[in-house]
Amino acid sequence: MVLIVGDLSLETSDDGFLRDATLWNQQVAEALASREGIDISPAHWEILLFIRDYYFQFQHLPNARMFAAAIRKKLGEEKANSRYLQKLFPAGPLKYACKLAGLPKPPTCL
Repeated sequence: MVLIVGDLSLETSDDGFLRDATLWNQQVAEALASREGIDISPAHWEILLFIRDYYFQFQHLPNARMFAAAIRKKLGEEKANSRYLQKLFPAGPLKYACKLAGLPKPPTCL
């Protein structure tokens, strides 16, 4: 599949995940979010930038439990709360945070 953002033609997986995370930027995130019916708020950006930093620092994606623990450590208990994350990403916090952040699909997500 292909995602068109401005003059860029970006390859995505069949699930809509960006194939090259280095091509990600704010406009790409907004285009990916639009496909999912999500309007990116400052709260979304905080999680998206967090998961990108995590991925590039550790060179892997966390499972859901590790994701919440890492958020808790960096951003605080209230932002690691499953209800908070579910409100931002109703179809699956880890999966959709990774998708909108231009990262690969987490191996633990269906």
